[in-house]
Amino acid sequence: MTLDDFQNGPDEGGNLAGQMLVAMPGIGDPRFDRTVIYLCGHSDDGAMGLIINKPVDDITFPELLEQLGIEGGAGRQIRVLFGGPVDTGRGFVLHSTDYNVTGSTLQVSDDIGLTATIEILEQIANGEGPARSLLALGYAGWAPGQLEEEIMSNGWLHCRPSSELLFGTSDETKWERALAELGIDPAQLSGDAGRA
Repeated sequence: MTLDDFQNGPDEGGNLAGQMLVAMPGIGDPRFDRTVIYLCGHSDDGAMGLIINKPVDDITFPELLEQLGIEGGAGRQIRVLFGGPVDTGRGFVLHSTDYNVTGSTLQVSDDIGLTATIEILEQIANGEGPARSLLALGYAGWAPGQLEEEIMSNGWLHCRPSSELLFGTSDETKWERALAELGIDPAQLSGDAGRA
């Protein structure tokens, strides 16, 4: 499966690409406990997103550049995040749309793009590239219909992202802030699903 598989949504009302998923208590998978995911793609083939609030503790951006043989100048430092449990050896740069490479950048929304090339890392290391960005190792993926089922089972809420929530550095508070943007107090949440 490639990023192009997720580019077009199932229909006008059901496409969640460009939205944030906020994990509900009792999600049932510890890898997603208190996560905020930016949904990069959603189509009849499934969904793909990046966890944006779980920093990787064992590698920094300069160390990653060194492993990849990229010589970095006095470029910007970006955060390295655990993007999800799928394909963890692959890096994905989520970024502002002032950077776009035809054939390499997936335009997720009017202001967010996704690029997974060595070239974008080289440019960031040299102080070029997008104005705002984050690097995620791995991604979260859903089979056809799986995400919709998880939402209906009270696993996720979704909301529009703010640039600060997406690219801000206060990872430890993103889950609470995403819920606050929905008008929800985390203390009032229940992990139990229910149907009226």
